[in-house]
Amino acid sequence: MDFTSEDTQALEKLVAYGREYALNVAGATVRRSSSRLCLGVEHGDYNGTALFGVGTDRFIWLAYKPNETDQVRIFSGNFPDEGVIQFTAGKAPAATDANADGWERFPYGVDTILAQAGYELKRGFDAVLFGNIPGGGMSRSASLCLNLILTMLEVNELSEEDGFKVVKLAQQVENDYIGSPCGILDQTMIYFAKAGQGTYYDPAAGTIKYVPLGRDAIDFRFVVMDTGTKRPGLEKSTYKIRRGECEAFLRTLQGGGFDIQSLADVRDQAMFDRIRQQFGASHRDGFDRLDYIFHAQQRFGRMMAAWESGDIETVGKVFREDGLGLRDTYKISGPELEMMCDIARQVPGVLGERMLGGGDKGASGAIVKAGAVDDLRWAVGDEYPRKCPEYADAYAVHVCRQVDGIVVMPEPLK
Repeated sequence: MDFTSEDTQALEKLVAYGREYALNVAGATVRRSSSRLCLGVEHGDYNGTALFGVGTDRFIWLAYKPNETDQVRIFSGNFPDEGVIQFTAGKAPAATDANADGWERFPYGVDTILAQAGYELKRGFDAVLFGNIPGGGMSRSASLCLNLILTMLEVNELSEEDGFKVVKLAQQVENDYIGSPCGILDQTMIYFAKAGQGTYYDPAAGTIKYVPLGRDAIDFRFVVMDTGTKRPGLEKSTYKIRRGECEAFLRTLQGGGFDIQSLADVRDQAMFDRIRQQFGASHRDGFDRLDYIFHAQQRFGRMMAAWESGDIETVGKVFREDGLGLRDTYKISGPELEMMCDIARQVPGVLGERMLGGGDKGASGAIVKAGAVDDLRWAVGDEYPRKCPEYADAYAVHVCRQVDGIVVMPEPLK
């Protein structure tokens, strides 16, 4: 693994948190979980499409050490006001209005879902964590859930060799405990991510394939432009509305005689045209959602071929086309996200840009020639604070590398 200065700084923070909050993490194991960037199909997971993405180097670092009791004691440096969260292993509090918004709902949720799944959790541990993943668009919650699941299993001398089961458990934490209607895109892209390769998930076969970038690719970077906005949970966002519209339109199509199990099953142009003729006017919202998914799947094949051949310019072009579809047809973006895209689109050397993640708020991403990164950073710094002054002190630009999704650090915490 590549050990960076950010790793060093994060570990120093973990040591300091342990001392300040009297948590015994000297000699603790440290697990690092990544963020992700989806190249296709954004919002495709709950619609049945294939998925492709990479792990990116914004992380959550979690240091943990068994404490020889049945008490889980954990502190997050990102939410210091909430102090140390403590509960009995295997007996975390149920989801209530009282913990509906605090970060503690994630360790509570992981403990609850693992216990419900039959994992015997009896051993407590002390833990501290810190993350630098932006709060919308790069899957911070999925990264946290995966890290906590693997930690609780390891502490209790349990293991789960089936990676897809781990992914499903992480999704279940968000669906059943948190109340977020997320699919499996985020968890899949993080858990299976490998440095230097793209992760291809085939939902029909239930398989993962690693696809290296073609050797002829120009030098480029993934750049994430955090708008500084605070995105609510998916359960409180347009994401939930869009997912509901997709599910409702699927039922309409099934009731209308179309033999499909998901919107992704509409791949044939003739079938798409029949649906447009029959339902395009009467079910405008549902048809628009299908319109995006249908054309995104067509673009997906172009993008995969371009990735494998190293044609990163075409990858960027498809990324941009997807962004316009998400904005105009799927209608899942937001004004600050599109402001970042508008700025990026004017910078020579930016090959493509679009919103990231669940929508409404959060971050936008760009695929950028390496030599244009500084120009993009300057353009965002010059224009975004003027056009969105309320976020002038909150936005950030992250230049990202492809990395492994889940890594145990080579040395214990000092």
